[in-house]
Amino acid sequence: MPPSRSAGLLSIYPHITGRDRLLLQLLDDHRVLTTDQIHRMLFHARRTCQLRLGELAALGLLDRFRFARAGGGSHPWHWTLGHQGHRFQAAAHHRPEPTVRVSRQTVHRLSANPHLTHLLTANEFFVRLTAHARQHPEERLDRWWSETITTKQYRTITADGHGLWSVADITVGFFLEADTGSEPLGRVVAKLDRYAQLIRRGGPRYPVLFWLGSEHREAHLHQLLRSRHGAVPVATATHPTDPAEAVWLPVGATGRVRLAELPSDHGQPVADNPNYDDDGIFVL
Repeated sequence: MPPSRSAGLLSIYPHITGRDRLLLQLLDDHRVLTTDQIHRMLFHARRTCQLRLGELAALGLLDRFRFARAGGGSHPWHWTLGHQGHRFQAAAHHRPEPTVRVSRQTVHRLSANPHLTHLLTANEFFVRLTAHARQHPEERLDRWWSETITTKQYRTITADGHGLWSVADITVGFFLEADTGSEPLGRVVAKLDRYAQLIRRGGPRYPVLFWLGSEHREAHLHQLLRSRHGAVPVATATHPTDPAEAVWLPVGATGRVRLAELPSDHGQPVADNPNYDDDGIFVL
């Protein structure tokens, strides 16, 4: 029988698989994922996924929450790190060990976060790329940075995420702006000023991907973007699409292209460009 929630962390180690470690790291980096998202990224059978998540919750490595639907029933389970999961990740990354109280507060604050839907939308974008890569061995997601990591690495921008997507020997970088319709489009467009500053400092000239909730909002955004003459490449698509496919409409273009076909420049080997090491060598 698996140890109880109160068991020591070391006694849990024999129960943790390589896939479990990957899931713990994903939740450490990206805070929350639904059952369906975890299934598409890491499992083949949904039932196997559900059973394993339940086992990890029993070990205290994961915690979960969900909400009632307005018309009855419940939304999917939302999974995050449990106390033992926080302890495990703290040990793995040489961070101070959290108390039970801190771990519980983290879950409570996440569940009550008014931006939870936006966070899940941004994560969904990368989940789809990961799931696509599982079915296409020549394609891969080499980098998935959260908003927090992206802001830390690039300093002046606050993208919802950043990634490197490779197809064969082509690697395209991008910044994600996951739009849920909560902001006026004028404010959305204004975000491009910070990306322009990054380019001027010698940083990467990656396309900014606006992932929108509807074709109507996408059309209105293009009207605003066409009147803007900036150095930042921009492309748009809508939520129902597979972001790896030919769904991206660059500003001023008439046809949609694949993610790997968008223009991408990794920037110069300057001090604040995280794409390069101290010797000026490009690193993934």
